[in-house]
Amino acid sequence: MNVSKLNAGGAFRSGISGLALTAGLLVAQAAFAQSGPASGEAVQSGQDAMQDEGNSDIVVTGTRVVRDGYKSPTPLTVLTAQDIQNSSPTNNLADFVNQLPSVANSVRPSNTRAALSNGIAGINTINLRNLDGVTARTLVLLDGRRSVASSERGLVDVNTFPQALVSSVQVVTGGASAAYGSDAVAGVVNFVLDRKFKGLKLSADTGVTERGDGFNYSINGAAGMSFAEGRGHVLLSAEWAHRDGIFETDREWNQRGLRLVANPAYVAGNGQPQFLRRYGAGVSNALPGGIINSSTAIAGSGIAANSLRGIYFGAGGSINQYTYGSINDGVRTVGGDWALNDSTRNVGLDAQEDRGGVFGRVSFELSPSISIFAQASYNTQKTLFSVGSGNGTVTAGASVTLRNDNAFLRNALGDARLVGINTVTIGTSNYDLGVRKSNNHRETQRYLIGAEGGFELFGKPAKWDVYAQYGRADTREQLYDITNTARLALAADAVFAPAGNALGVPTGTIVCRSSLSAPGNGCQPLNQLGTGVASQAAINYVLGDPYREQKIEQTVAGLNLSVTPFATWAGDVSLAVGAEYRKEQITGFVPTEFQSGWGVGNYLPNIGSYQVKEAYLETVIPVGLGLELNGAARATDYSTSGTVATWKVGATWQPIPDIRFRVTRSRDIRAPNLAEFFAAGRTQTTVINDPFRNNPVTGAPPLLSVPVLSTTTGNTDLTPEVAQSLNLGVVLQPRFLPGFSASVDYFRIDLRNAIGSFGPQDIINLCFQGQQEFCAAYNVDPSNPAQLLFRTKPFNLASQLVRGVDFELSYRTPLGSGNILALRALTTRNIDNILNTGIPGLVPINSVGALGSTAQNSPATPKWLYRVSATLDTRRFSVTATGRGVGAGVYLNTNIECQTGCPVTTTQFQTVDDNRVAGAFYADLNLTSRIEVGRAKGELFLNVTNLLDRDPILIPVGDIQANNQQSDFLGRAFRIGVRFLTK
Repeated sequence: MNVSKLNAGGAFRSGISGLALTAGLLVAQAAFAQSGPASGEAVQSGQDAMQDEGNSDIVVTGTRVVRDGYKSPTPLTVLTAQDIQNSSPTNNLADFVNQLPSVANSVRPSNTRAALSNGIAGINTINLRNLDGVTARTLVLLDGRRSVASSERGLVDVNTFPQALVSSVQVVTGGASAAYGSDAVAGVVNFVLDRKFKGLKLSADTGVTERGDGFNYSINGAAGMSFAEGRGHVLLSAEWAHRDGIFETDREWNQRGLRLVANPAYVAGNGQPQFLRRYGAGVSNALPGGIINSSTAIAGSGIAANSLRGIYFGAGGSINQYTYGSINDGVRTVGGDWALNDSTRNVGLDAQEDRGGVFGRVSFELSPSISIFAQASYNTQKTLFSVGSGNGTVTAGASVTLRNDNAFLRNALGDARLVGINTVTIGTSNYDLGVRKSNNHRETQRYLIGAEGGFELFGKPAKWDVYAQYGRADTREQLYDITNTARLALAADAVFAPAGNALGVPTGTIVCRSSLSAPGNGCQPLNQLGTGVASQAAINYVLGDPYREQKIEQTVAGLNLSVTPFATWAGDVSLAVGAEYRKEQITGFVPTEFQSGWGVGNYLPNIGSYQVKEAYLETVIPVGLGLELNGAARATDYSTSGTVATWKVGATWQPIPDIRFRVTRSRDIRAPNLAEFFAAGRTQTTVINDPFRNNPVTGAPPLLSVPVLSTTTGNTDLTPEVAQSLNLGVVLQPRFLPGFSASVDYFRIDLRNAIGSFGPQDIINLCFQGQQEFCAAYNVDPSNPAQLLFRTKPFNLASQLVRGVDFELSYRTPLGSGNILALRALTTRNIDNILNTGIPGLVPINSVGALGSTAQNSPATPKWLYRVSATLDTRRFSVTATGRGVGAGVYLNTNIECQTGCPVTTTQFQTVDDNRVAGAFYADLNLTSRIEVGRAKGELFLNVTNLLDRDPILIPVGDIQANNQQSDFLGRAFRIGVRFLTK
């Protein structure tokens, strides 16, 4: 599959987009002079927002109690539809929510390019508190109910929600398992639908980056109407969105060669740092057309070993001599020909995506106290992402040993150069084999029926609801242009056919050595010595497109009741009770030929299911003097691990109207997901430093990047994770400053019995340290001696402590003539994110302040995250300016920065001369002009993200040398659009 074909119309579309942008600006400028309606949407304060307009029957996220004026002790941030429209950087909700400081390291299409084997590429989800974004420890709800996951790991794709009907997003930043069940360890994100919407709304937008790539567009619409004299209501919505992929990292910031290289002056104990951070550094042991890293000589030939080292092969097989720079550690070089390895240019910046969906809901009031409802939705999504050149990292056969009779080697170097040579070892990124790609296709269906109503009990109003829901996600996880390990080895071993060969080809024809003894094996000889030299037949023989099909199903039935059974001298006591049944199931299919033997993929079909039965109770008790107590308890029975209890106790105290204190203490859980339970064997490709192999050039501690295939299976003996959470906060709403609100909340999550596994680097390090039980977990790959095979499975072995403080400020004031100024600031100061993997001998590390790759699977956690916005809203237009940023930090908290007097480097703590990483600040701007077209109210808008065109957060490692969680990779980008609403 050729990625370039996918962008064949990219330049044309970019030109059209540029014309559309210019036209849109002119129209918007003219529209500023027109009169229009004032904005009717309030900018709600997250501290006290209780319910969304038009949806007075929706319970506020964080509590099941239905009670007028009740303010939950659990912190709640609310994003209104107007907030989203004024600030959303793209055409989907998840990207906007992921800008919140309480959110970090979420799975998104833009950062899952390397997710080739776990099925999460293309999913857009939300991860609160950085409690591992690949594992669902944040519960994502639609209208207070669960949704089927789009991955075996339990991740719910927000892009499957009806975006046009979402009226607000409520974010609970505290444990909520007692109210909502499993997964609400870090909190809950609830997308609230405008179920009473009447009228018609349409919107369309298009965008492009300043560099002319990343073209995108979306179209969506929604309609709502009542019937039967208002007793019935129908909602419909539909949407379609497209985004061009960006399949090369051609930005200047990624061409600077920022790397960590081994210090040639380092000797254990001499006080020098082991690693140096340098620009102008590149990988020197693997080039697009191959480089000779070593050679062996025939005994007694008098030829020195490594005499051919540094010869590399260029375009058309040209012969060149590599110039090593001032520092060369055998893997990387500083200066010289460092820029020849351009594999980072072929790593994708953004996924190509096509997604669409339809949603429908109908409700009918049978009587004043009983309503029935039904809703259905269908979504489809395809994402294509470029992973990088090659089949072309050390994970895909970069180290190739060729015998001296190899036909391509003989043709390239000539017989004279190979006199006395026994073998040569080539490092190649296999440029001719193209770019590995992931292409996932998901279809998600969700069906819901239910009834709800109210009645009078004990002289007070009571509310109830009952529902049943079925969800299903059908996924096809497709990889393109993946090397077959065995075929690659056979194809590379090419020789000249001898006279009278069994293949019947002329003497001297280049053939696979294996074909001489097995003429029907179909092998095609592969020339890896140069670029543009491999035959298409060989490429087709070596490459394949592994895939896996899976069906993930979720069945849920539940009932809820909220009543006021009695009152005390201080007021009404409220009570909510309910029960839920849930079944999660996965089945899969993988063709036999794709289950093993590939560079990545090696899928196996996952099959399994579990059931959950649970019941809960929650109460609110007023004590008096402004004090209210809140408590909840839930009993959950898992078919796999038995019964577990969760609970929450909380209180709010408002001694005067201007100030309110809140506190919650809770016990929350996360049950193992389908992958952790039932994975038949998920194989991932990576590289490790092998402590058993010293660096061949410097003799320094291990630096070699050894290719690894790691297979992880499920474990049905797992039990739920348990977290103890604490929230302490204060809310200020001074009467002398109307419209102002401020809150400060301290949070602490202590996660125990956490599910984790030993990674390949941990396993080999522990084996090296003499712990023999870990040595049995890996071996050398029989089909590729340069590669190691690892086997692991998850255990309840880890713990994690997360602490920090959230700050929120908002101010809203009228400016006269219907004009409004709204200011809002949200900031999170992370204090601790300490992951104890449970691995013997490894010291738990606080990852707060780290902005680079993770060590020990520890999440990189910025110390400061913030988002501030200012909106001027008038009858004719609105302007919103947003600033978002990340505080400065370090590359890794396990690195010890020093220039002299350095301690001895260990496998866990390495010394480096410069460990600092700069933070980032990004500014966004949204301009909206209001117009009227007949009876329709309209808006034209222009959104500019990364207005100052700031670079990403640069780090000295990785296929893209930048932080891919908090960074903006694309640079300045523009989006224009139009919205219309009729009622």
